[in-house]
Amino acid sequence: MIQIHKDTAERWGYTGVGALFRSNKVLLGILGLLGLLVFYGLAVGLHGTFTGYRHVYGVTRQIPWGLLISAYIFCVVTSTGLCLVSSIGHVFGYEPYMPIAKRAVFLSITFMLGGFIIIFFDVENPFRMPIYNAFSPNLTSNMWWMGTLYTLYLIALGIEYFFLLDQNHAWSRIFGLFGVIFGVAAHSNLGAVFGMLHGREFWYGPYMPIYFIVSAMMSGGAAIILFTCISWRIDRHIMSRRMERSIKAVCQLTTMLIAIIMFFTIWKIISGVVAPEKYVAIKAFVLGRYALNFWGAEVLLGMVIPFILLIQSEGRDLRKMFIASSFMMIGIFFMRYDLVLAGQIVPVFHSLGVDEYSSLLEYTPSFHEISVVVAGLSFAGVFYLLGERMLNGHQFQKHEIVPPGAYVCPGCGGIHYKKEGESEEESLKRHHRVRKVDRDD
Repeated sequence: MIQIHKDTAERWGYTGVGALFRSNKVLLGILGLLGLLVFYGLAVGLHGTFTGYRHVYGVTRQIPWGLLISAYIFCVVTSTGLCLVSSIGHVFGYEPYMPIAKRAVFLSITFMLGGFIIIFFDVENPFRMPIYNAFSPNLTSNMWWMGTLYTLYLIALGIEYFFLLDQNHAWSRIFGLFGVIFGVAAHSNLGAVFGMLHGREFWYGPYMPIYFIVSAMMSGGAAIILFTCISWRIDRHIMSRRMERSIKAVCQLTTMLIAIIMFFTIWKIISGVVAPEKYVAIKAFVLGRYALNFWGAEVLLGMVIPFILLIQSEGRDLRKMFIASSFMMIGIFFMRYDLVLAGQIVPVFHSLGVDEYSSLLEYTPSFHEISVVVAGLSFAGVFYLLGERMLNGHQFQKHEIVPPGAYVCPGCGGIHYKKEGESEEESLKRHHRVRKVDRDD
């Protein structure tokens, strides 16, 4: 077993494996269940690999991208969003976002690994990918760039998190910036994989890379709120005044991003009405077979209900924020699924009136595909719980956030600086413009 020096353990907030077994029975039960789901999903995935995915997956020659691609996008999009939202604080220096940094970067790595597990079982021979990526690079391929950039992104995240644990904020900021650069590049490139397909009118255009970045930040905001609420249920001490202020700031940002995605969605529908192939796909999702996916999951669960609940919560009501972010994560999952499917259900020769392709194509996820997705998401859950219990809830120490000469305001929770010779009380009055009251009056 790896032994960590006492000083290092204190600096990292590492509480050891023993802290895991001191958890309550419910938490241990959830952890055990998620662990079993990981093994179950991996076993089914391996069975599919040896059997041949054409025999066990629901994808076809006409619809080659199914549930596994959707779930992979969901995981990497969430990872990038977590990285971008957390960077507002510890990379770009906006103080209210600093307390979420450790948990957000850890979750970012977690979701990335979950996504890699899922895509591993979607590629027919995953071991060839890193070999040919290194020895036979195709610089004109979006897929090559995707593999390369996501690898660099994961390395940058890992180093960034190490320096965050080690309280070396100068280096964590540098590698955090690399993480942002690689994350944005990788994610916009992922959008370009769809947006540069001339033969798929639903996806084609410059809209996709922009949409992917904005929706990633929305996913990241939802994930931070959701997992912070869960962490608060596990350990009430993590919700300090600084964390309350931080989560309120994330809530406000997420609400604004939902509004922007609503705007994107409205214009996606309007622009789709005037494009023949797009219109057929849009109609299938708005009025046809996939209407429940679109209106029920994507619109109501993913945007409308969370938008109302987050506004009502005012960034303070954790119960409403938990419900809103849970709905969002479900809705966003369907958002990715709908996006992947919508570009493929219309046959390429549909607009030419070819009888063979006169109706929309159909796809239903298979047992093997669902099991692999369960394994990837369960792995993310296991990794999160282990980190939460063994790394002291990813809490920053006070000196990591509050610089010398400053203090945490007991009123607003912000960090205030004192002038030379000024007491904390005088500083409070100055910052909040409290007028001196003459008691004799």
